[in-house]
Amino acid sequence: MPQPLSSHRPGLAIVLKISAIGFFSVMAAMIKATSEEIPPGEAVFFRSLFAIPVIFVWLAARGELRHGLSTRNPRGHFWRGVLGTSAMGMTFAGLGMLPLPEVTALGYAAPIFTVIFAAIMLGEKIRLIRITAVVIGLVGVVIMLWPRLGGGADLGDTATLGAVLILCATIARALVQIHIRQLVQTEHAAAVVFYFSVTATVLSLVTVFFGWVLPSPQNLFLLISAGLLGGIAQILVTSSYRFGPASMLAPYDYTSMLFAILIGYVWFAELPTLVMLAGAVLVIASNGIVVWRERQLGLQRTKARAVTDPKA
Repeated sequence: MPQPLSSHRPGLAIVLKISAIGFFSVMAAMIKATSEEIPPGEAVFFRSLFAIPVIFVWLAARGELRHGLSTRNPRGHFWRGVLGTSAMGMTFAGLGMLPLPEVTALGYAAPIFTVIFAAIMLGEKIRLIRITAVVIGLVGVVIMLWPRLGGGADLGDTATLGAVLILCATIARALVQIHIRQLVQTEHAAAVVFYFSVTATVLSLVTVFFGWVLPSPQNLFLLISAGLLGGIAQILVTSSYRFGPASMLAPYDYTSMLFAILIGYVWFAELPTLVMLAGAVLVIASNGIVVWRERQLGLQRTKARAVTDPKA
């Protein structure tokens, strides 16, 4: 969750953000490596449970434990947990069916859907620049999905089902962002981070009836490590926003493709296709337009406040 800047240290902010992306990428690879044996719901449980102590210690060390544990909107945290847990479960399922770079690229569409949902659900105005960005992004998504969903694809096919799951997960993540925009109006960011891990852990237990298994020692190590890395990555990405604005850090999200290609090739012998890369380029470009536009609007609002506020 973005935090108010404690100091402007762009170099540190960038290092923290890229480190977080790297940890998230390794975490995804660990979940993918266990996917043949471990059901997605069980993977969500381990990912969420073992992130809790990491986040708890971090909040205590920062003196924010009181903020992390207090809430005025438990129902809001519950629904954020339902959406986020669903997105995580579908992503983990898709990781077992698609190459890691493809899952990563499809995930880039989340900000595009966020813009659409913000207009529909929050009444935010979308002008020509952002409309253009959305169209470009959706074209990129179609290009990436076409090999999986076009030409009379059968949902019984593993890769096709994986593409559908990742697309649904991406849409769910966009809805999460809309929900968080409303949730942080009354809740501290620390509480949003902490209660999501708690809620996801509890909700994932529902899937125990769908066939959990006793992990092998190797998979148990990977699952626990994934949870710990996920907690550390969440801390790193949250901390990065204390030293640099979101608009500056947003482009570094796409370093995840470099990590995904490298890890996918070394660990799983996967290579991205040219079609997938072409679609990913369009989606990244559309996100870049949205980030640029948000930054321009932010500068305009700052100038307006400077004119109207005699203290500025």
